[in-house]
Amino acid sequence: MPFIRSVLHLLWMAVTIIPWATFVVIASLFVSSTTMYWMCAGWLRVAVKGGTFILGIENRVTGMENLPTGQTSAAVLLLKHQSTWETLCMPTLMPHPLAYVFKKELLYVPFFGWAMARMDMIHIDRSQRSQAFNKVVVQGKRLMAQGTWVIMFPEGTRIPRGQKGTYKSGGTRLAIETGAPVIPIAVTSAKCWPRKAFIKTPGIVDISIGKPIPSAGRQPDELMREVEAWIESEMHRLDPEAYAAPGTAPAAANP
Repeated sequence: MPFIRSVLHLLWMAVTIIPWATFVVIASLFVSSTTMYWMCAGWLRVAVKGGTFILGIENRVTGMENLPTGQTSAAVLLLKHQSTWETLCMPTLMPHPLAYVFKKELLYVPFFGWAMARMDMIHIDRSQRSQAFNKVVVQGKRLMAQGTWVIMFPEGTRIPRGQKGTYKSGGTRLAIETGAPVIPIAVTSAKCWPRKAFIKTPGIVDISIGKPIPSAGRQPDELMREVEAWIESEMHRLDPEAYAAPGTAPAAANP
C-alpha cells in the first residue's frame, strides 16, 4: 500500500504542476512578484493536501506564536532539512512570502523550475562562493525590507533521520548583515518521507518553531552554534526513537 500511495502522489504532483506552472509563467507577465508567490504557494497547498490525503502524512505545528509580527518584520528562517516535505510545506504555513536560497541548476527543471525562475527568490552559483554570498546579502536586504523572509537549510542538504550534518554559517552571516533575527525550526519529516526515498509512509511530521534569536552584536559561527544546539536538542525531544541508540537505524513510521 505505501508503494501504491507513493506512485499516486507522484502522479498527482506531476499532473497538477504542468497546467499550474504553465499558467503561472504566463501570468507573471501581468502580475506582481508577491501575487506570483501566492499563486505558486497555491500549488504547494495542492501538493501538501495531496500528501495528507494520498500518503497519510499530517503536520503538527507548534510555536507559530514565535514568528515576528508586522507586515515588514524581517526574519531568517533556519530549518532542519530531512526531506522534500518541508520544502513543500513551509510556504503553506508561513504568513509572509518566503525566499529560498537555492542553486541555479534548479531553474532548469521542467515546469517546476520555470515557475521558480519567475519568482523573486535567490538563486546562486555555488562555484563562486564569495560572489554568491554577496548576492544573498544584497537580495536578502531588499526582500526583507519588503516583508519577505529568507529561508535556508544550514546543513546544506537533506540529512538522514537521527543524524546531524555540518551546520554552515551562511544563514547567520546573512542575519547579522541584515540585522534580522534568526528563527530556528526543527522538522521530523524523515519519519514519513525519508531522504531520497521513493516510498513514503503515513504519520505525523512535527514542525517546531523556536523563539527568535537576535543577531545584533553576534558572531556568525557563535550564533550558528546556538541555532544548531536548539535545533538538535529539539529534534531529540520530538523524535527520541531516532536518537535512542547511536549507530542504530530508527524504526520506520507505522503505516
